[in-house]
Amino acid sequence: MEKVFVVQRVATQLFAAENAVDSAMSEASTLMTEMLKARKDLGLSATVADGAFAKVAEAIKALGDVRSTLVAAHGELNDAKLRIGVRTKLAGYEDKGNSIEQAGSSTLRAAS
Repeated sequence: MEKVFVVQRVATQLFAAENAVDSAMSEASTLMTEMLKARKDLGLSATVADGAFAKVAEAIKALGDVRSTLVAAHGELNDAKLRIGVRTKLAGYEDKGNSIEQAGSSTLRAAS
C-alpha cells in the first residue's frame, strides 16, 4: 500500500480524535452551565452539589490537557510524515458553519 494512503488513514483518525475531544469539552462546558443555571433557578446554596461542580471542572481541565496532548501529537506526526518522505498536505475537512461532529472526513491535497 502506498505510504500516502496509510498516512492519510492515520491523519483521518487524528482529526476525528481531535474533534471528539473538542466536542466532549463543549458538552462538559454545557453541563457546567446547566448545573449553574439549575442551582440559581432552584435558589440553592452554593454549597449544594459543590463536589459535583468541582468534578465537572476537573473533567473540563482534564479534557483541556488531552486536547493539548493531541495537538502535540499532531505536530509529531506531521514531522514523522515528512521524515518518511510524504510531502502531500493531509487536510481534514470541517464545514465551519456546521457542527463539530461532521468534521474528520479528510481529503488529500497536493502541497505547494
